[in-house]
Amino acid sequence: MHLRDLFSSAVQGLLTHKGRALLTMLGIIIGIASIMVVMSVGKGANYLVLSEIQSFGPNTVFVLPGRKPRGLNDISSTLLSDSLKVNDFKDLDDPTKLPHVVRVIPYVFSPVTMEYDAETFNGTLIGSTQNAQPSFDLDVVEGRFFDSFDVSDHARVAVIGERVKEELFGFDSALDKNIRVNNTLFRVIGVMGPEGQSFVDIDSSIFAPYPPVQQDVLGIRHFQRIAVEVSSQDVLPGVVADVEALLRDNHNIDNPDNDDFSVQTQEDVAQTVGSVTSILTILLASVAAISLIVGGVGIMNVMFVSVTERTKEIGLRKALGARSKDVLLQFLIESALLTLLGGVIGVIAGGGLTVLATLAANAFAGLSFPLLISWWGVMLGVVVSMGLGIAFGIVPARSAARKSPMEAIRY
Repeated sequence: MHLRDLFSSAVQGLLTHKGRALLTMLGIIIGIASIMVVMSVGKGANYLVLSEIQSFGPNTVFVLPGRKPRGLNDISSTLLSDSLKVNDFKDLDDPTKLPHVVRVIPYVFSPVTMEYDAETFNGTLIGSTQNAQPSFDLDVVEGRFFDSFDVSDHARVAVIGERVKEELFGFDSALDKNIRVNNTLFRVIGVMGPEGQSFVDIDSSIFAPYPPVQQDVLGIRHFQRIAVEVSSQDVLPGVVADVEALLRDNHNIDNPDNDDFSVQTQEDVAQTVGSVTSILTILLASVAAISLIVGGVGIMNVMFVSVTERTKEIGLRKALGARSKDVLLQFLIESALLTLLGGVIGVIAGGGLTVLATLAANAFAGLSFPLLISWWGVMLGVVVSMGLGIAFGIVPARSAARKSPMEAIRY
């Protein structure tokens, strides 16, 4: 038999039972589509986070409390560290100690409930200094941003995001109104324009001087992040070394292995984010791949049923001169075609679901989520589906090839 004849016979075998073939392909379709969505969304998430990191500029150093985690058991102690104090921030902001630093921006943040009269809204409270405005490139459309005097006076003033204003005040002016944030009153002195999603949803956030946020709302005396912006990328390595030396001196640390803080450049953060998103993508894709195994087992079962149903046909073919190899190839091609078609449909469905997921993220979550189709996912879908067809079809195909012509015709 020619390969063309084998291919034609396999296609005819699938068309004979269209409904059964479609149901058999369903596991493959779901598995490939799931892997496509996970890999594409993971790729988009990685791009989005990296673009946000890059928006801070390549000349930014991030100081985090707690040492770098050295294992899973070390993560909780790192996240709960309170090692960055106000005197650390003031020393980092001292031009005589760090002459190449342009500005230093401390941050404390927490999800909060905001109230005005009978209206409530859940958002994020961010405590910082006046330097947060140029750092985030915040556009204040009403009123003003708080200044250094508000910070030094521990003023309970706030600049609110666009959505906060809409939810709490509607069409009324928010300026000089007092909003309650976790039982602490803040006077609104500014309203920001639409900012979209960054590391946090700016439109659903409140910016306030860090002292009242720390002491009155959160009840802490440390910072969760400190961003240090330097004059040029050329001095970045030297500034990193100076920051580490300054903090070790403040914290009485002689051995770098005992650091209770970590200093990261934009490149370090990008590598960390890339590693985390890649690991999560692989884990989720692995979970989605379970349905491929289930689909493969289903294909094996259906091919065994097909072999049993076509026993007489197999006997007639062998009686007319078909070799065992021809019968083996016929059923292998049929199995491979079944899974390949499922893989192609799965890739198309995965692409469509990725588009829908991206549109939903942009429409409902306020994200600037990029639409990125993972071509690795496309290739993986086609190759894996073909491989599954051959792997799970080989046993039924060999069973068909080994049938005796006389026994098959008698059946």
